[in-house]
Formats: sequence, C-alpha cells, structure tokens
Amino acid sequence: MIRNYLKTAVRSLLKSKFYAGINLAGLSVGLAVGMLILLWVQDELSFDGFHRQASDIYKLENRVGTGASIQIWQNTVAPIGVLAKKELPEVKDVVRLAPGGMTMLTRYKEKQFNETKVTFTDPSLFSVFDFKLIKGNMAKPFADDHSLVLTKTTANRYFGGEQPIGKVIVSDSVNYTVTGVIADFPDNSSIRADIFMPMTLLGKNIYAGSSPGKSMMNDFNQFSYLTFLLLQPATATDRLATRLRDIHLRHKADDTDILYLLQPVSAMHLYRSDGTNSGIETVRMFGIIALLVLVIGCINYVNLSTARAMLRSKEVSLRKIAGAARIHLFLQFIIETAMLFMVAAALALALMYVLMPAFNALSGKNLHIDLANYHIWLVILGTIAGTLIASSIYPAILLSAFEPINALKGKISANMGDTSFRKILVVVQFSFSIVLISGTFIISKQMDFIRSKALGYDKDHVLSFRMRQIGPHYDAVKNELLSVPGVTAVTRASGNIVRLEGQTGNNSWDGKQPGQTMMVRPMDIDKDFISFFKMTLVQGRGFTGAVADTAHFILNETAARDAQIKDPIGKRFTLRGIEGTIIGIVKDFHFASMKNKIEPLVLSYTDRDPGQLYVKTTGDHAPAVIAAAARIWKTYNDGYEFNYAFLDETFDALYRSEQRTGTLFNIFAGIAILISCLGLFGLAAFTAQLRIREIGIRKVIGASVSGIVTLLAKDFVKLVFIAFIIAAPVSWYVMNSWLQDFAYKIKPGFVTLLSSGLIAIVIAILTISYQSVKAALANPVNTLRNE
Repeated sequence: MIRNYLKTAVRSLLKSKFYAGINLAGLSVGLAVGMLILLWVQDELSFDGFHRQASDIYKLENRVGTGASIQIWQNTVAPIGVLAKKELPEVKDVVRLAPGGMTMLTRYKEKQFNETKVTFTDPSLFSVFDFKLIKGNMAKPFADDHSLVLTKTTANRYFGGEQPIGKVIVSDSVNYTVTGVIADFPDNSSIRADIFMPMTLLGKNIYAGSSPGKSMMNDFNQFSYLTFLLLQPATATDRLATRLRDIHLRHKADDTDILYLLQPVSAMHLYRSDGTNSGIETVRMFGIIALLVLVIGCINYVNLSTARAMLRSKEVSLRKIAGAARIHLFLQFIIETAMLFMVAAALALALMYVLMPAFNALSGKNLHIDLANYHIWLVILGTIAGTLIASSIYPAILLSAFEPINALKGKISANMGDTSFRKILVVVQFSFSIVLISGTFIISKQMDFIRSKALGYDKDHVLSFRMRQIGPHYDAVKNELLSVPGVTAVTRASGNIVRLEGQTGNNSWDGKQPGQTMMVRPMDIDKDFISFFKMTLVQGRGFTGAVADTAHFILNETAARDAQIKDPIGKRFTLRGIEGTIIGIVKDFHFASMKNKIEPLVLSYTDRDPGQLYVKTTGDHAPAVIAAAARIWKTYNDGYEFNYAFLDETFDALYRSEQRTGTLFNIFAGIAILISCLGLFGLAAFTAQLRIREIGIRKVIGASVSGIVTLLAKDFVKLVFIAFIIAAPVSWYVMNSWLQDFAYKIKPGFVTLLSSGLIAIVIAILTISYQSVKAALANPVNTLRNE
C-alpha cells in the first residue's frame, strides 16, 4: 500500500509541475532561512551553559549609587570573593579574572608577538569552569608567579609542534615559564583569553609601591575584577547577597549605597544582573522572525493545496467509490506532502551550506553545520517536522472529506476556488511581511538618527591611539605632528571620548546631602582638549595649563544638575580625594552609546601622561598623517604593533550589533516578501485558470485588458490592504519595544507605517499583474472552444 501511495504521489507532483515548483521554492527557501536563524538563536541561548557546574556558578556584580545615580557594575573589589569563601559555608570556591588591559610584547627565540588577550586569574578557574588543562598539573596550574597557561592555538603560534610545557617566554626582560595548555575556548563562551597569568603576580605588580600593609586582599576601593562564585546547591542567593554586603561594609563602612547581585553564569550573556535585557530581546525577535518565515512558507503550501483541491475532487471521489477509506486518502495526501518536504529539506540543507559563510559574516558568528552535534539535529528535525505538520494536516483533511456524489456532479466547484480560510491565510502572510518591512524602515531611520545627531563635539577626521611610552615626550611629539601637512591640532586625555570608561562615587561638593551619591565619569585632559573638540563652555572658563589647574574641575551640565549645585563656579568639589574648585561648566556631549543617557562627567587637568593621543586632520592627507604617526610610534614603542582608529570608526563600532540587526532585518523582510509573492503568484495563476471562461466571455462582449486585470487583481489587493490595517499597530508596538533600548530615539510615525503598506501593495500588484495580463491577452475564441 505504501508503494502505491508513493507512486500516486510522484504522479500527482509530476502532473502539476508549476505549482509543485512554487511550493518547492517557497518551502526550501523558508526552511533554509528559518533553520539558519534558529541555529543563531540556539547558539545565543547556549552561551556559558556547557559547564557541568553551570547551575551553581554565579557571577558577582554590584549595584551602586542612589536615586538617579544608580549603576550596575560588572566588576567587584578583589577581596570579596576570597572572604566569602573563607567566611560563608554556602560558597564552595571563587574565581577572579582581571584582563591585562594593555598590549604585552612577548618573545620566544626569534619570534615576537603583541599579546592583547592576557588575563590574570586564580588557579580555581580550571576546576570551577570546564576549561580543562590538556597539558599541565590541574591541581597546580601555576607553578609560581612567573607561570603562564596558554590556549592550544596560542601554544602552536609560539612552539609549533614542540612540547610547550617548560618553555620560557620573555616579556619586558622577565622570563615566564609555560606550565599549562588548555583547549581553545568554545565559540559560545563569554570567558575568553589567549594567555592566563596568576592573580598573585598582578597583586604584587599593582601594590609594589604602595604604603606598608596595602595589598589586593584589603583594597575595597578598586572595582576591577570579574568575580565568580561556586555555590552549594539550592543556595538562597538573596540571603547570600545580604551577607556579602555585610562583609563589604565591615571593611569599608562608608560604602552604604552598595548592594551585591548574583547572576547565574548561564544568563550573563543575555541578561544584566538585575534581570533587564542585555541581548535577550534581540534573540526573541529573531526567533519570532524565524517562525514568521516558516509560517509564511507553510501558508503558501496550504493556500495552493486547498485552492487546487477542486481539481482533485473527482479523483478523490472515484477512489472512495472504489473502496478507499478516508484514513487511506488522508495518508495518501500526507505522504504526498512528505515527499515534497523531503525534496525541499534536501534543497534547504544544500542552501544552508551555501549561505552559511555569508550569514556568518552578516551576523558576526562562526556557525557551522556539524552533523555530529545533536543540537544541530534538534533544530533541523524540529523545524522540518513542525513545518510538515503545520502544512499537511489541514489540506489532507479537506481533500479526504469530499462527498463522492457531490464532487462528481461538480457541486463543490463554486466554493473551492474562493474560501474565507484561504483569504485569512493571505492576510496573515502579508501582515507578517508588512511588519518586517516597517521594521527595516524604523531600524534604518534610527541608525541614521544616531549618525546625524549632534554629539556636542567634533569627531570628524580625528585619529586616536594609546601613547604607551610617548607620554614623557609629548611636547616634542606634538610639535612633530603639527609639522605634518594635514594636521591641524593635537591633544591628549585619559580615555576615549567616544566610549569613556570608568566611574567613581568618591566625590563630594558644597551642599552635598548626607547619604547622597553621584556616580561620575572622570576624565583627565590637557588645556587644548575642549577647543580641540569644539566643545561649548556654558559657564566659567577652561584650563590654561597653569599649575593651579591641577586643583580645578570642569563639570558637564548633567553633573551640575544632578549635584544640585547653584552658581557652581568657584564652589568646592572633591574627586577621588583631590580637593579643588569648579571653574567651568561644559555643555553636555555624548561620550557613550546613545542607548544610555548622558551621565555626570568631571574633567580634571593633567600635565602628565594621560594615555590617549588625538590628532585632528583636514581629511586630505590621511595616509601621510597615519605614516607619520606610525613612524613616531616606532621611535618610542619599537616592537609594539601600532593600533589606531579614527573616531568615526570607533563611533560606528558602538552600533555594530544594531547595524547587523538592521542588515539581517532587511534580508529577512525581503525573503518573507519573496515567499509571500511566490504564493500570491501561484494563487493568481490558479484564479486566472478557474475564471478563464468568464474572462473569454467578458472579452467577447467588449471588456478591455485593463478592466480584466483590475477584475482579477482587486480581490488580492483588498487582502493586502486588510493586512496593512492589521500590521500597522503590531509594527508600531514591536518597533517601539525595540527602540526602548535607546535613550535617544526616533518616534515611529504613521508615514513610515503607511510606506510599508504601500510597498507591500505595489509588490502584490506587480506579482499578480503578470498572470492577470497573460489571462487578459488570451484569445477568447480559443478559450471558449477549449471550455
């Protein structure tokens, strides 16, 4: 019987090649794109969940500040985790990580490397997490303070096929011995590094010149460490957080605004420690898009299958009269659909292999189809099975339900070509497409808004790089750069103005209320910084370079407002223990992503090396300026790689994720429209076929081509218009939700939504027109003779 089902299915598919081809194209493209997106979603959801003890590992973070000044800090003080392990029985172990932050110049024999991914850590990293040593002693991965643990790829860079354990790598005339090698990190790991060094070495380096008794273990001022706790199963994290705060306050009683937060390690990639979005909304959005693309493909199949049901009614009736039971007919149509799906699935897998490199480039991922990975099979088989069930059940029920006598008499024909259910499916299909189209418009407008919004400073044609050893020679370097054609100004600061890092609540001012906290972004600058970036001073004056400026501060408008300082010029202000006077208020400018509101900023003057060099150019001699900067770099930092960036590039990098989202949204919207149009094309062709006799009669009595085209197209256009009415409020809600991540954003207007609907209607008309015009131009004599 199965053999007969298969034979009949093949004959049916070959008999209707045109419609089978449309179904095959829609399903294969929909399956390929849907599975690619779902693989991306699955990868995002799998981050950091591969550790065997993941359910008991928590990342420790801090909530600091009061009122509008509340901030979440990912980094903690160094002692808290160690003290927790010592004093709290719920804490089984602790791991601290501290990225090096600077380039490390290393040598092995004749090889030289610039290492930027160097991290200090505790030995427990390799026992708490599943970053297992493949070479070395698990119980003692660092033999002493001058030990290194490398990843497998890093070890191969240095030693090739040689045994790495015991090899010596030199950095700044200090010998470091390789005592361990770990496997390369999985792509879905948030923790990554090329070289690990012992935390004890960092402690010695930082506190070497400190006052007697000062060490990493009693420093509650520096929030510079990622801290992970391995807890006993079923630990009450809220209660533990309170006990951690008690430990902190026992050692630093004035941090009354601090709270501790514990975040499951498997959630830290997509959530902040307070439970808010840090990527999960994007994952949900793309998961929904994958389902939409698959549903649109299913709707195509259901629409064409049910529309053509009347053509198979006599076949079904004859089978019933010959003795076929309804279950047999049901299975016949299920097998027919399954065969089509098998071919579509094979094409979809082939298409996935072809599209995967481009998809990885667009999404910033490194996905690959590893058929030995059961997660891949869960996505593939789950998608195919779900889509097959959704597409096959209703058509099979409908086709197997015909009454033989009525079907043979032709009494069902009038109702099978224009069912309400099929119209609903077309409306749903185009509603989804319009939502995606409007999403592309709004994302594009938001990105344009960000690029064009006044930042409060001039970032055009500004070259920037870290100085390292250039600092002590700044004046000579500045003069040399100013002599280069195309250079108009040079300045320096302690941070990158596009994405300023570092915060402190260690401040006070005249009129500060008891318990009041203001978290500020501190930045050391020189006297030329404000004029270099064409900032506006709304009160007071800037720095002049005088010695007295080391006790002067300039606040931005937000800092003056949040501190509630009236007539701030001349008022006392203390920052990180340095007491001084406010001499100016600078107009607010953006020094972070526009997802964040402008925060309080305090500018202080320095005549020492603050770290970051800025070179203003005319834009006409960029290659010459870069070459001059590289030459100067090599003079003072020989051996270190010259890394520079124009601020425009750094600014764009802040929104790389959103740009990728926008690009993918554009592509997915295009694919959704393409699949929808394939179905509409097939329905238009079938409608024209059903009404061929009517069209012939209308032409004989004088109907024009345009009139016939309008007759055939108007019903479909009505459906698309209804889809727009439904999609408009949905689009507005969805995109407003996406825009909530931005502190500065556009307002989706009706014009944008209307444009999306008009585009969908135009595309629908163009899709329908071919079949409509073809039917309208047919010779009515031949049409009526055939009928």
